Amino acid sequence: MSVEGAARRVRGNDYRVLRPPERFTPELRVSVIIPAYGAQDKLDLVLQGLARQTYPAELTEIIVVDNGSTPPLRLPDGTSARLVRCERPGRAAARNAGLAEATGDVIHWLDSDVVLTPGAVEAHMRWHHAAPYLSVTGYIRFTAAPLPAVLPDDLEAAFEPAEPHAWLVGLVERTEGLTNNPVRPFSLHVGGATSVSARLVEAAGPMDEDLILGQDTEMGFRLYQAGAVFVPEPRARAYHLGPTMRMRDQQRIDRVSHAFVADRIPAYQWLRTHPARRWKVPNVTAVLDGTAGYEAVRAAVDALLASTVADLSVVLVGPWDTLDRDRRAPLQDPDLDLVLVHGHYEHESRVLLATREEVHPSVPFVLRLPPGWVPGEDSVARLLNLARAEGLGLVQVLLAETPGGVVAARLERVSALARARLVARPGEPLDDAVDDVSGVRWVVGEEYGFGNEPVELVGRRAAYRARVRAEAEAARLAKEAERLRAQVAKWRDEAARWRRSTVELRREVGTLRRQLHVARRGQDGVRAVLARRMKRVLTKRTRG
Repeated sequence: MSVEGAARRVRGNDYRVLRPPERFTPELRVSVIIPAYGAQDKLDLVLQGLARQTYPAELTEIIVVDNGSTPPLRLPDGTSARLVRCERPGRAAARNAGLAEATGDVIHWLDSDVVLTPGAVEAHMRWHHAAPYLSVTGYIRFTAAPLPAVLPDDLEAAFEPAEPHAWLVGLVERTEGLTNNPVRPFSLHVGGATSVSARLVEAAGPMDEDLILGQDTEMGFRLYQAGAVFVPEPRARAYHLGPTMRMRDQQRIDRVSHAFVADRIPAYQWLRTHPARRWKVPNVTAVLDGTAGYEAVRAAVDALLASTVADLSVVLVGPWDTLDRDRRAPLQDPDLDLVLVHGHYEHESRVLLATREEVHPSVPFVLRLPPGWVPGEDSVARLLNLARAEGLGLVQVLLAETPGGVVAARLERVSALARARLVARPGEPLDDAVDDVSGVRWVVGEEYGFGNEPVELVGRRAAYRARVRAEAEAARLAKEAERLRAQVAKWRDEAARWRRSTVELRREVGTLRRQLHVARRGQDGVRAVLARRMKRVLTKRTRG
C-alpha cells in the first residue's frame, strides 16, 4: 500500500478520497476462491477468463472448491488453479474450505458461472493497493446467450445483449456511488464478484454455514463491523452465465433469507418488527460495572431494561466466579452487594454476568455507562436517533464535571471504532481517529434524561408516548417559530418598502422644490423684464 493511500482516511463510506492511480506497481497477492457444484462447462469458461487477466499471474492464486459434484469436477490442462474437495453441503462451506487454503493478501470471491473480463481483477486490485480495509464489488451482467465451447476474444459480442444487476446498480445510483452515507453499504458484498482485504476477513471471521441463504450479506455486515469500506467498481466487469436463483424466484428467496438474517443483522431493523422479542444479536449492548453497589447497579440496569429500545442487552462486569454462595452468615459477607446483583439478574435473559467485557462482535452500538448514573427510559432511543441521523461514530454524554475531569457516558458505533483502529497513528487518541472517520458529538446528559438518582419507571409505552408528545410539542414550537420568523420577515419587507417609499417621496419633494425654485427664479426674471419694459415705455411717454 502506498504511503499516500495510508495517510488518507475514509469518512463514512466516501472512498473517493483514496483516488487510486490508473497505473500502479502490483505487489499484493490475490486468492480467487471459486465454489463449484457440477456445470463443468461453465467452470471451464470461468477458468479461461481468469487465464486472460491483466493482473500478474504470479500474484494470482486460484482455488476451485468442488462442493460434492458427481462426477467430480476436473481442472483443464495447463491451468494454474488448485482443486479442493469439500463434502459439506452449501456454498458457505465451500467458500470456507477455499478460505482455509488461501494465502493471498486479498480474497476474491467468484462464482463458478461468472466470467471476468480481462481487466477485472486488476480493477479490483488497484483499490486494494490504495487502502487495506476495502471490499470491492464488480459489475455483473446476466447473459442468456448460448455457451461457447471456447471463450471468445470479444466477450461483449458473445454475451450481449445482457441484463445489468438491477438491484446493485439501483443501490449505487441511489447513494451517489455508495458515498452519501448509505444505511446499509454492506449489502454491496455479493459473493459472485467481490474482493476483500484478507485482514478484514480474518477480523470478521468465515462465512456462516448455519444460514440457508443470505450468507453473503451477513458476512458483508460483519466486514462492516470490522471497519470495511465498500467500493463499487464499474470497470471490474463480468458476465453471469444464465440467471441467478434470486432472479428466478425472488419472493421465495427473500422469504427464506429474511427468516434467518433478521437474527444476525441488527441493521435490518425493518425485519425486527416484534415489539418485545429478543434476537441473537441485539442492536445495542450496555456495559456497566457490576461492582458499583447493589442499589446503584439495579437502578441503572432496570432503567435500561425498561428502555423504549427493546432490542438491547446488558453486560455486568464483575468477579462473579469468586463469589461464595455457601456462607453461613450472608449478612456478614464482604461481597454481599455482588451476591445481591448476581442473584437479582442471574436469570434475566437480557443481562449477561461476565468476569470481563463480552460484547458480540456484530452488535452495532455499545453504550458505556459510568457507575452511579441512570438513563431515562427514552435516553437510549434518542442517542441512537442522533447517531444515525448524523452518521456519528461516537456520542459523548456529559454527566458531571469534577476536579479530576468530566464524567461521561459513551454511545459507540462499533464499525466506526473498528475503522479508527485500522487507521490510527501511533500514539494518537482513538477518539480523534473516530472523529476523522465518522464524527464525534458531545451532548448534555440532563437534556437526554440521564440522572444520578433512581427514577420511577413509567413503562415502555408511556415513555414512548412521552417522547411522541415532546416531539409533537417541539414540532409545534418549531412551526410557531417558523411562523413568527415569516411574520418578522414580512414586517421587515414592509418596513423596507416604507423606507423605499419614504426615500422616493423625499426624492420627489426635492425635485418639486427644485422645479418650484427654478419657476420662481423664472417668474422673478419675467417681472424684472416687464419692469424694465414698463420703465422704458413710461420714460418715452414722459419725454414726448
